Amino acid sequence: MQPVRIFVIDDHPLVRSGLRQLIEGEAGLSVCCEAARMRGAMELFTECMPDLAIIDLSLPDGNGLELVKRLQARYSDIPVLVSSMHDENLFAERALQAGARGYINKQEAGEQVIEAIRQILNGEVYVSQRMKAHLSLRETGDTHKALRSPIELLSNRELQIFEFIGQGMGTGKIAGKLHLSVKTVETHRANIKKKLGLESSIELTRSAVQWSLEAH
Repeated sequence: MQPVRIFVIDDHPLVRSGLRQLIEGEAGLSVCCEAARMRGAMELFTECMPDLAIIDLSLPDGNGLELVKRLQARYSDIPVLVSSMHDENLFAERALQAGARGYINKQEAGEQVIEAIRQILNGEVYVSQRMKAHLSLRETGDTHKALRSPIELLSNRELQIFEFIGQGMGTGKIAGKLHLSVKTVETHRANIKKKLGLESSIELTRSAVQWSLEAH
C-alpha cells in the first residue's frame, strides 16, 4: 500500500525538517515535496500531486490564504491543512472559508499535527476544541459572544495590510508588494482605523506593531 503523500509549504527550513521527521515517523505517511514560497509551489504541486498539503499562513512572497484559494480552485479534491503561529480566533475561520480543511497552531504538540492530518484524510475538518466552540457560537448567531477582538472585523486584505504596517512597512511599500495603488492602500488604512476605533496614523502603527509582536 502506497503511503499518503504530503506537500509541506513553509519558509522556515527547521519547520519543514521537523514536519518531515514527524510525518515520516508515522506509518503510512510521507513527505513527497517541500516549498518555501508561493512562487513555484503551484508547479511543484502539479509535479508531485500530493494527497494533502500543509501550508504556512505567512509566506515571504504572499499570503498563505491566497495560495489555499488557488490550490482549491485547481485541485479541489486535495485537502489543505493551514499551519501558523497566528491566533486561530483570527485566522482559522478565514482559512476554512478559503477552502482549507483544517487549521493548527505551530505551538501544538506533534501528536496534534498527526491527529489533524488523520482527521482531514478521513474527510473531517480539524480545528481546536476552543475554536469549535467559537465557530458554534457564530453558527447559532451569537456573534456578540463569538467576537473576541475588534481585529476580527477586518477583511482578509485589511488584516494583511495591518500585519504589514506592524512590520514597519510604509504605504508605498505595501502598495508595491500587493500590486495595489497607493490610494487603495490609503483607503484600506482609513477603513482599518475606523473599524479599530483609532484616531491617527500613529495610533494605527502603534496598534499594528503591538499586535504583530503578540502574534509572533
